[in-house]
Amino acid sequence: MDISRLPADARQRRSSEMRAFLRSRRARVTPADVGMPAGEGRRTPGLRREEVAVLAGLGVSWYTWLEQGRDINVSADVLDAVARVLRLEPAEREHLHLLAGLNPPRATPAEGPVPDAVRRLLEGWLPRPAYVVDRHWNVIAINRAARIVFQCDEYDHNCLVSLFTNARYRAAVVDWHNAARAMVGMFRADAARYPDDPGFGRLAADMCAASPAFAEIWAELPVGGPTHGTKALEFPGLGTLTFEATVLPLPELPGHRLSLHIPAPGTGTEALLERLVVSDPGSADTAA
Repeated sequence: MDISRLPADARQRRSSEMRAFLRSRRARVTPADVGMPAGEGRRTPGLRREEVAVLAGLGVSWYTWLEQGRDINVSADVLDAVARVLRLEPAEREHLHLLAGLNPPRATPAEGPVPDAVRRLLEGWLPRPAYVVDRHWNVIAINRAARIVFQCDEYDHNCLVSLFTNARYRAAVVDWHNAARAMVGMFRADAARYPDDPGFGRLAADMCAASPAFAEIWAELPVGGPTHGTKALEFPGLGTLTFEATVLPLPELPGHRLSLHIPAPGTGTEALLERLVVSDPGSADTAA
């Protein structure tokens, strides 16, 4: 974002926010936190500007201009140095980058467990399908409705793999080729977001070897895809279930996404879904 192109009032708001933000974060870091003596006669509750500048390897005047919100050229490395000194949390670091007119840094992918609140959401979403995937599209939490609708069995732990190798699920997907191309495009876009992660390349290579259909689509180089759309599945003897699907990021688990599905209006899916899910005797366990 080129800050110089913002309207004058927007630039003024940004400067005020930068000034207030950096001052507040500087005030909460004490000299003892960074291994410095407090000294006598200190009126500043936290670090002084010159102390932040020295610890971050910056000139005092330059840091002062930054804190004042002046329109100066600033790099991501410099902002990260300031963020380290001020001990900013990931969300605060992102906020600092945005205030400075830079793209926020990419969050480090998380490997922790799915929060209990998200698991309760999956359970509360019933009888509608919902699940959580990690950055490699591995399903790490899923509710019973999603297991039934997407016909997951004990071997289905990855959305991409299932779409191409689960014959029963593939046969149920309406307009499978377009759905497959969209998913491959989203997977390729995700791979580009993590260029230092070899897991994407390994999975793509394995899929090319296991599925000629995947190999053909992968060679077409599709990129991107919607974060919301429609999914339709045909169930013999029951009918077609059509869902509006929305994919949401999970900020507490960078790289993970929550996929929620609701019956598309006017399709009769809600009544069919009730019959399908309520009549199934399977467990309500949400663990993948």
